[in-house]
Amino acid sequence: MKYLLSDDTWDQNEFAVIQEVLDSKMFSMGKRVARYETEFAEKFGVKYALMVSSGSAANLLAVAALVYSGRIKRGDEVIVPAVSWSTTYFPLDQMGFKLRFVDIDKDTLNMDVEKFAEAITSKTRLVCLVNLLGNPNEFEKIEEICAKKNILIMEDNCESLGAEYYGKKVGTLGLVGTFSTFYSHHLCTMEGGMVVTDDEELYHYMLCIRAHGWTRNLPKDSMLYKKSGIQFYESYNFIVPGFNLRPLEIEGALGSEQLKKMDGIIEQRRRNAEYFRDKMRQFKDVRIQQEIGDSSWFGFAIILEGRLKGKRDAVVEAVTGANIEVRPIVAGNFTRNTVIKYLDYSISGELVASDDIHDNGFFIGNHSKNIIDEIDYFIEILDGALKDNG
Repeated sequence: MKYLLSDDTWDQNEFAVIQEVLDSKMFSMGKRVARYETEFAEKFGVKYALMVSSGSAANLLAVAALVYSGRIKRGDEVIVPAVSWSTTYFPLDQMGFKLRFVDIDKDTLNMDVEKFAEAITSKTRLVCLVNLLGNPNEFEKIEEICAKKNILIMEDNCESLGAEYYGKKVGTLGLVGTFSTFYSHHLCTMEGGMVVTDDEELYHYMLCIRAHGWTRNLPKDSMLYKKSGIQFYESYNFIVPGFNLRPLEIEGALGSEQLKKMDGIIEQRRRNAEYFRDKMRQFKDVRIQQEIGDSSWFGFAIILEGRLKGKRDAVVEAVTGANIEVRPIVAGNFTRNTVIKYLDYSISGELVASDDIHDNGFFIGNHSKNIIDEIDYFIEILDGALKDNG
């Protein structure tokens, strides 16, 4: 048996819309992307959704819009969890911010709320919350802190599409939120990402920044710029520094099809997670991620402790030798990656829990289909590996 990190939920409908786009010979961002954006906004209960080429591009676009709209300025401090994907951090650094790393909670694997409060300085203007592996943050507590300190909230929700925090869609709780629909994620558009906000001005900035910084995609009554009405001029009129982060029509068409399946996908992932958690109760000295609200269970994190601490590599070798794919918990403690020397950053306190998962953690995949047999197989192999190394 093989237990892969991810699967996809494509069927004949996805292949049919791909062919429709190919037959149309209209490949760059157009009507299908716009339709998907409208559907996504309605599904998630936000005013504006804007599709881009990846979740990483979504983070870059969101941060750039915050800068050019004047919400934050270069040199400001942004608090981030020490465990996340690389392109949570890189856009913030590339747009001129100082990163301030904070430890995670050892059980939820999200930012430790108390340590977040302790990390705030007079220069802190933004917190980038990462909902790790499908798990929502403690938003109520964090929002209370941010309101008192006048700190803006951005959500990196690229791993947690479909998660809810007590009835509220995660990714929509901050000023701006980002999503990823990369092949291995909850929804699959090959590559692709989304930025959502209820702020019209930010949305208009993103319309410009996504496509070169030009005015072409702005509405006539934009808050940023009043169009002259001369199409020849307005097609190539640039008002902010931009990028080319546009998605393809194929990706937009796939998004519309995938969105129809979203509720079933999330429901199945939660059923898989319930079974996984029940099976894992038999193991001592093994910790799994503690859910906040309703996780969408991107994957299943496993941290070895007690008598098993320091034996992660041997356990991983046994598991991968049985054709079960595993990977680090995102990127572990990101400050221990060599790339950190290029970033402008500081660390608040010690990163004890982040170091722990860096040295003792790994995760296996969750799928959008029933994987009871795969989980049973993993439990069997893990049981043998723990006995051999305990």
